Amino acid sequence: MRISEICRHSVVTCHRETSAVEVAQLMRDRHVGDVVVVENNDGRRIPVGIVTDRDLVVQVMAMGVSPDILLAGDLITGKLVTAVGSEFVDEAIRYMRSKGIRRLPVVDADNALIGVLTADDVTEYLAGELTDVTRIMPRQIQIEQAKRDPIAH
Repeated sequence: MRISEICRHSVVTCHRETSAVEVAQLMRDRHVGDVVVVENNDGRRIPVGIVTDRDLVVQVMAMGVSPDILLAGDLITGKLVTAVGSEFVDEAIRYMRSKGIRRLPVVDADNALIGVLTADDVTEYLAGELTDVTRIMPRQIQIEQAKRDPIAH
């Protein structure tokens, strides 16, 4: 399965200049745990970072920093890890595990944002696959029974 088939395509975004308070309000209003920070480039949204609810707690609240003085750009750290939508889900799982991240922005071949893949999305997909596996044995029995002729006694 390709990443683009299971990622969430409705992505909440902001710019580097968005205040930490506004980012938190976006999360609350849109019922999400992350906001992707983007730059506009020829009409394309290019992801440059991600701010999570955990970032707000650990970097702002727990440190006693006023969220009024911080911008989204202040909260993004390091190089953003993204995945290309045409890659397979197992590759995304490896990225997420190796980097210790639960949310992965998904881009197209031009690096434009097309979605976000979360650990919850992956879990839901894998649960569906496992459910399909559990249905193999009963289906096999049905097929075998349909093929057999009743034994005459």
